[in-house]
Amino acid sequence: MTHPTSSPRTRLAVLLGAVAVMTVTAATATAATAAPRSTGTGHSQHAGTVPLTTYFTGSAYQLRDTTRGNQRTLDAMNQTGGGTLFTDPDNDWGGTGTPANRQSAGVDAHYATAVTWDFYKGVLGRNGIRGDGTGVTSRVHYGSNYPNAFWDPSCFCANYGDDPATGRTLATLDIVGHELTHGVVAATAGLGYSGEPGALNEGTADILGTSIEFFADNTTDVGDYFIGERVFADGSLRRMDHPSLDGHSRDYWSRDIGTLDPYAASGPARHFFYLLAEGSGPKEINKISYDSPTYDGSKLLGIGRDKAVRIWYRALSTYMTSTTNYARARTATLMAAADLYGPGSVEYGRVAAAWTAVNVR
Repeated sequence: MTHPTSSPRTRLAVLLGAVAVMTVTAATATAATAAPRSTGTGHSQHAGTVPLTTYFTGSAYQLRDTTRGNQRTLDAMNQTGGGTLFTDPDNDWGGTGTPANRQSAGVDAHYATAVTWDFYKGVLGRNGIRGDGTGVTSRVHYGSNYPNAFWDPSCFCANYGDDPATGRTLATLDIVGHELTHGVVAATAGLGYSGEPGALNEGTADILGTSIEFFADNTTDVGDYFIGERVFADGSLRRMDHPSLDGHSRDYWSRDIGTLDPYAASGPARHFFYLLAEGSGPKEINKISYDSPTYDGSKLLGIGRDKAVRIWYRALSTYMTSTTNYARARTATLMAAADLYGPGSVEYGRVAAAWTAVNVR
């Protein structure tokens, strides 16, 4: 698919997070028995030193997590098919946490995939991506200098390349959360991948990927409203507070939005979520400054990320369908707010105001 974009970063913004249209061969995870679970130490490229749930075979440790549906992390060996399960003799992974050590990318993916599992289960009550307790396979070092990541439903796996300029893996907290959320979208609303449903598909992946990054409460990769800011030398791919500042996305809904690529068209969904969670105008969050505008000049107060993400997820999993557009997303989130907090609640009123502020009425 060709997109008329002007800069390398914008082209990446168009590509990042796409649901795969190619088939990737990967070994299928099998149910674990008698699980000799271990806790290893991982030195990641993006998240600092992190704990890893690993599996001890009796002679070596594997990046395999039997406590989270038998999730596994593979080295794709710069190929586009197959992969080799990461192993280590002493359960200390990633060297100094730089791209020079191939394990370090595996650390990022294994850690972020575990955080994503814990977010969905602990915050939203969802048992894995499909809701059936099955863990995913993660593959790092996908392709040769492949500056992208994608979810592939054919192998129930997520694939992460490496940025050619920096060598860094794309398996950051927000990108991993984004990719795995594509699997959640497929298992719930089944949003399409064109027009306004495609915009909401990509918007949902960014909304929940961002929520996962905040949930991690990682002191190295702190929560923010930027997407992919840790990977690329020229900054983030997308943002939520003022989407158009990425040079590609729309801030507000317009009649032609369904004709745009899903990333540009997802701007109003991202913007809605930011306004609902944080409100409009200038503010500082985790030492980062934001200044979010509104279509109608309104001044909004937020309801907090926790409530905002619960409303969005309930709308996605209960009321959205494959053909949901922006107008129907407004209805879906209002219904979700009414279910969770009551039709006369402050939360319900602020959902309506946030949609109006991005020109969805």
